[in-house]
Amino acid sequence: MRSRRLTSPVLVLVLGMTACATGTDGDSGGTPPAADRSLDAGAAQRAGAPPAEPPASVRLPSGTVVPVSPAGTTRNGLLDVPRDIAQAGWWPGGSKVGDPFGSTLLAGHVDAVDQGYGAFAELLEVRAGQRIRLRSRHLQQVFTVESRWLVPRDGLADADRIFSVRGARRLTLVTCAPPYVAGDGGYQNLAVVTAVAADDVHRRGRT
Repeated sequence: MRSRRLTSPVLVLVLGMTACATGTDGDSGGTPPAADRSLDAGAAQRAGAPPAEPPASVRLPSGTVVPVSPAGTTRNGLLDVPRDIAQAGWWPGGSKVGDPFGSTLLAGHVDAVDQGYGAFAELLEVRAGQRIRLRSRHLQQVFTVESRWLVPRDGLADADRIFSVRGARRLTLVTCAPPYVAGDGGYQNLAVVTAVAADDVHRRGRT
């Protein structure tokens, strides 16, 4: 099955991740993409804005709430997402909940032989206009899906937009996508969903 582009081009993907390969070395401790190593301190805060926080969960359009934890990179430079298919990994070099600019990058498995379909499998079918809610410990923000792309798994050039803390505030979700070729490292594509901020960040209620 091949996903269609939902809108005009808004990004060029250059991401590899352990979710899309078999037999990949999963040891963390690598470094962020060279394009953004100087930006690890994060985006500047607006005056009077609540302090930015790492994402703790993301609510997908179906209503599924996916726990989020920080994810490093492997020694091969791949994003080392959690092994649990019900969880997602956040790249700490990107933007946090509450940052006024840049991309918050989350990635998760589409499936696993021993676990079935992952929470991020629904990204293969999301539509423009659907809502996604990103939460941290004290904050939350709603995003509207703008585009969905299929890109080659090994497309590792021009990563600025997907990783960068610069530019418009956005949420970027990534998972593996067909076809699956067992003899060639597994899934051959990545599905990339970009969502733009639908409202300002605000503090969570008690529930």
